[in-house]
Amino acid sequence: MDEQNLHYFDKAPVAKAVAHFAVPMMLGTSMSVIYSILNAYFLGTLGNTAMLTALALTLPLFAAIMALGNLIGIGGGTFISRLLGEKKYDEAKQVSSFAFYSSLVLGLIVMAVGLPLIDPIVHGLGATPDSFGFTKDYVTIMLIGSPFVVLFFSLENIVRSEGAATASMAGMILSVAVNIILDALVIFVFRWGVIGVASATVVSNLVASAFYAFHIGFKSPFLTVSPRWFKATKDILSNVFKIGVPVFIMSIFLGAMSLVFNHFLVEYGDQAVAAYGISSRLLQFPEFVLMGLCEGVVPLIAFSYTANKLRMKHTIGFTIKTIAALAVAFGVAVYLISDNLIGLFTNDPQLIEMGSYILHVTFLSLFITGMTTLFTGIFQATAQGTAAFIMSVIQGITLIPVLYLANRMNGFHGVVWSLVIADAVAFLVGAVMLYVLRNKLQPELDQLVQ
Repeated sequence: MDEQNLHYFDKAPVAKAVAHFAVPMMLGTSMSVIYSILNAYFLGTLGNTAMLTALALTLPLFAAIMALGNLIGIGGGTFISRLLGEKKYDEAKQVSSFAFYSSLVLGLIVMAVGLPLIDPIVHGLGATPDSFGFTKDYVTIMLIGSPFVVLFFSLENIVRSEGAATASMAGMILSVAVNIILDALVIFVFRWGVIGVASATVVSNLVASAFYAFHIGFKSPFLTVSPRWFKATKDILSNVFKIGVPVFIMSIFLGAMSLVFNHFLVEYGDQAVAAYGISSRLLQFPEFVLMGLCEGVVPLIAFSYTANKLRMKHTIGFTIKTIAALAVAFGVAVYLISDNLIGLFTNDPQLIEMGSYILHVTFLSLFITGMTTLFTGIFQATAQGTAAFIMSVIQGITLIPVLYLANRMNGFHGVVWSLVIADAVAFLVGAVMLYVLRNKLQPELDQLVQ
């Protein structure tokens, strides 16, 4: 490992190390959300609510494709960080090569399986007669480009796993910049609508994947995309999938939750779906900033787990304080200007009212969702497969019955509040598991009180 990255992993003050790993990730994820918001904004300028509805309905599909990239990328990335902590550099190269080629294969499988089933997929996403055609257009393009989408999410995690936080951020920003430029062209110049927006997403992921592959192949001393390093040994498969599968399941559950949530919202009209689509994209900005913080420190936690558990404890403590500060700052801002934010996407008074209400309610759980993400990251980094698996399913298991009961009892308001309840349950479960595992994860704890 180069001396600079080793310094941040092992020697730098905790606050400085967290900033090194987390700030680039926070900036990169923030740019991704800005792109998502602009996506909705560009389509919103066309004055077609059905297009905005289609964009909201396709979120579960994108989550599923992203899940495959995270399966390999997070599973492989946390394993690489632990290997670097143990100075097992050749094994790290084998894992990175495995991640590259397995990601491409998974994306090709998605395309081959999904395209013949395009109509059932669109119906399953909950498309209404008005939005069916737009939804089908978006789904078709996303399935064709799925190998590049899977590869992008996988390689972003692999690059970050060796401490190359700046390169990881650069790839994300490159993807967003290409996406925004192409969005403007396809909407305002070529008038391609939803097809153009989906195509822009695929092309931007392709460009960023090429950037990551170049970095791994020519600039990284301990990662590679060379097929001669490819191995699918029992040890690699076990360590990648032990963490990757729970991540995949969690992403699928999030997609399924979004799908189920959309089906409930459809009962209250396209405006309800569009309002949720807009507000959820606005909520993504602070959520992804916190996600960037929590995911950014995962390589540092994983490295410290095998090299210095006391440093790992200090890293976790500092991260929790940062989550709390950011949640308060974002919460105050949103409650002051929510109507103005929704108004950027539509001038429909009812849509603004519904979107602002959803934004107010969902922002109540910002801190606990940040903490839940950190809990999950800790379990991933420390190879606690069972705990990671429980975190991956608990929110989805909770949301579905809560959503059903809340809808029966309080209609639209119950549907919206069910998200907060599910987040709270996931937080409590994660906190209990972390407490139970505390001695295993932090055996040097006694040193702190001496």
